[in-house]
Amino acid sequence: MKPEDLANQRFVFDLQSAQDLRNKLRNDPKAGLKEAAQQFESLFLQMVMKSMRDATPPDGLFDSDATRFYTGMLDQQMAQQLGASGKLGFAAMIEAQLGRTMGLEGAVPSSSTNVAPSGFAGTPGMPLGAIRGAARNAAAPETTAASPASTAVAPDARDFVNRVWPHAAEASQSTGIPAHFLVAHAALESGWGKSEIPRADGSTSHNLFGVKAGRNWQGESVEVATTEYVNGVAQQSREKFRAYGSYAEAFADYANLLRGNGRFAGVLGQQDGTQFARALQQSGYATDPMYADKLARIINGSTLRQALAG
Repeated sequence: MKPEDLANQRFVFDLQSAQDLRNKLRNDPKAGLKEAAQQFESLFLQMVMKSMRDATPPDGLFDSDATRFYTGMLDQQMAQQLGASGKLGFAAMIEAQLGRTMGLEGAVPSSSTNVAPSGFAGTPGMPLGAIRGAARNAAAPETTAASPASTAVAPDARDFVNRVWPHAAEASQSTGIPAHFLVAHAALESGWGKSEIPRADGSTSHNLFGVKAGRNWQGESVEVATTEYVNGVAQQSREKFRAYGSYAEAFADYANLLRGNGRFAGVLGQQDGTQFARALQQSGYATDPMYADKLARIINGSTLRQALAG
């Protein structure tokens, strides 16, 4: 990395960087405002990524203080690069708002102030759960571990298991798949219930499995931002997902989906957790190339075991 690249990636909590930013705001308010907005966006992205790390069970050979330290450094660098690129569009909106507050109406071209970032249409009012859902795949690769704060996820995991277990047990009867596999799948898709797909009013759609609303779906639906992988590359888009009146309906529809579509034949009755996860990915259930690894890690991990035991 070039020295000038390192200089451009300093955060405001670097004392010298903070002083440079204050000087720039004093001498060139428009340029300083733009840089400050980029710093805000980078900090926000880093918070989102940390939230995703905290929700990832700390299992596997790669869980150590060293990996957590270097993972944090990587996340910070990624957040800085994304913020500096301006591709997400948050910085432009922050710059426009701060510019109006400071009386710098010309700080941001008018053509950019009303443009929502690609894949984040309606971002100013977008629920945090949708943002977390879009960030989940980028923030939880197979070889990275959660931060120490993730040890606090156990109570949340137990609460989630208690809420969905009766419905998972019922779906297990009709699919032949162990109930805890189904709980793990719901946990992956919903972030242990903390990132459930929301309705427009902010209430939950009870869609724990990320099932989309296709042309044949006759029930309610909600539209949110999501991440899809095309040829292994993550892309943001807005998709319609099914909405249910309860978790019981969600599990029943999920079981019907697996039983009613021939491509899931290899999933039904699967008794090995890792093979269940691989069969789901091979069936095309998700486009994330790491999907099976993430699901298998939850199925075989201590977080689920502890939640079930509690």
